[in-house]
Amino acid sequence: MNEVRAITPAEAALLVPDGARVMIGGFMGVGSPHRVIEALVARGASDLTVIANDTATPGFGIGRLVEAGCVARAIVSHIGLNPETQRRMLAGEMAVDLVPQGTLIERIRAAGVGLGGVLTKTGLGTVLEEGAQIVELDGERWLLAPALHADIALVAARRADHAKNLDYTLTAQNFNPIVALAGATVIAEPEDIEPIGMISPDAVKTPGTLIDHLVERMPHPYRDRATERRA
Repeated sequence: MNEVRAITPAEAALLVPDGARVMIGGFMGVGSPHRVIEALVARGASDLTVIANDTATPGFGIGRLVEAGCVARAIVSHIGLNPETQRRMLAGEMAVDLVPQGTLIERIRAAGVGLGGVLTKTGLGTVLEEGAQIVELDGERWLLAPALHADIALVAARRADHAKNLDYTLTAQNFNPIVALAGATVIAEPEDIEPIGMISPDAVKTPGTLIDHLVERMPHPYRDRATERRA
C-alpha cells in the first residue's frame, strides 16, 4: 500500500473554515492536537464553535484558542480551570453551553453512530430541562439530549500507520476515539507515523476508514538528526 500523504499543521488549519463547528479531543489538554491548535491560532481562525470536554487552561490546548479570540461558542462539560473562558463568558464575548460530561460524550457518540440523540435523567428538575424535549417511557420522564455533530473533528494519537489507523496512550484516549466518529471531516495529529503492520490490530482504537487527513509526525530532534547524518 502506498504511503498516505501527511499534511502540515498549517495545511490542517486551512481545512477548518471560520465559523465551523469543531470537535476537539482531549481532557484538560491531555490528548489534544496541540500543533493543529497552534496553527489555527497562527492563521487567525475566528467564530469557531468548539465542542470538547473542557477549555483546558489559559495558554494551553483549547485555552490557546480561547485566549486568541478564536472561539465564539464552547459546548463543554466544565470551564472551572480556565478563568479566561469565564471572563469572556461573563463579558458576553463568548457563549458557553455547559453539558453534563456523560451526556456530552453520549451526544457525540450518538452523532457518530447515526442516532438522533440519547435519553437521560441527568438534568431533570434543573435549568437543563428548560426548553428541552421531555419523553415519557414506561411511566418515567426522560430528557432527550440531541446528537452533537461537527463540521470538523480534530483528534490526537500516539501513533498512526500509513493506512491511517490510530492508537492512543493511556488517558490520552479520553474523548478522541468518540470524537473521531462524529465529524464530517476528521483530521488526526499523531506523534508518529509508522509502516503498516507496526500497530497490532488489537491496538487500533480508531480505524483508518474514519480518518480523512493525517498531520505529519511530530519532529523528533535526536532521531531526525541521526537520519540526516546517515543520508
